Amino acid sequence: MRLVQGYADTGNAHAFVPPFTIENAMEPKVPFVFNSPHSGRNYRVDFVNSSRLDQREIRSSEDAFVDHLYKDAVSLGAPFIAANFPRVYLDVNREPYELDPKMFEGKLPSYVNTRSLRVAGGLGTIARIVNDNKEIYRHRIPMEEGMERIETLYRPYHMAVRSTLARVRQLYGAAILIDCHSMPSTTHANGNMVKTDFILGDRFGSSCDPAITERATEILETMGFSVSRNLPYAGGFITEHYGRPDRNVHALQIEINRGLYMDEKTLTPKPHFSAVRRSLGLFVRELTRLDAGELGAHPLAAE
Repeated sequence: MRLVQGYADTGNAHAFVPPFTIENAMEPKVPFVFNSPHSGRNYRVDFVNSSRLDQREIRSSEDAFVDHLYKDAVSLGAPFIAANFPRVYLDVNREPYELDPKMFEGKLPSYVNTRSLRVAGGLGTIARIVNDNKEIYRHRIPMEEGMERIETLYRPYHMAVRSTLARVRQLYGAAILIDCHSMPSTTHANGNMVKTDFILGDRFGSSCDPAITERATEILETMGFSVSRNLPYAGGFITEHYGRPDRNVHALQIEINRGLYMDEKTLTPKPHFSAVRRSLGLFVRELTRLDAGELGAHPLAAE
């Protein structure tokens, strides 16, 4: 399989990049799991060739460099999961089968969710558009290809997330998933420009103990960042699906403003990228000091 990595051809027809990486899964040192589902930048050449978009456009939905920004979590002993495939190829922050039938050659299975708002907006499990409503594909995708992406990428990814959270909860009595994302600096909510450095999404308090959101907010604001909550990003499928405070599993989505660390036109890091990464390293260090016992975790029950 030939790959285009960050849209720079590897030149190696036999290059192998695993679908995702996972670190510290078996021996977590803290009750936190960090997840970067949208920072993948290895593009299959056949996918690139099937697209009508140019280099910058096809990468415009990528949470570029987010996996690097939070990498200090690994040295602190937190499990860290990161997709290597791009979200524009397959989005694991969706239901497994949110698909637009108009995108595919052949009839989709009856269990596919073709009526979700995300599908209607062109942003299903296999997206139809990128930012600015630009169509991705030149032609329809064979139905079998779409199903293969889900079976070979989506399912293994979520199996890794589930098993890692289960392992952490087994060891610490609670597991806290931090879902790491980035947002355009031109983000809008309710027709107004959002001028904030971070947006924390906890599904309006339903996906994690309030102490986690409060602590994350306090740390970031003490460091001089501006923080808002839930609007316009309350958390996607991952936050909603895995956040089960009643089962001692908490999920918090964190969106960082891309303008803080990268040039959004050239998709390159800004000169002060390292400083932002150091700040996030300090943030991770402080957040992971949160004691799971402070969350009011309940004794584990048979499920």
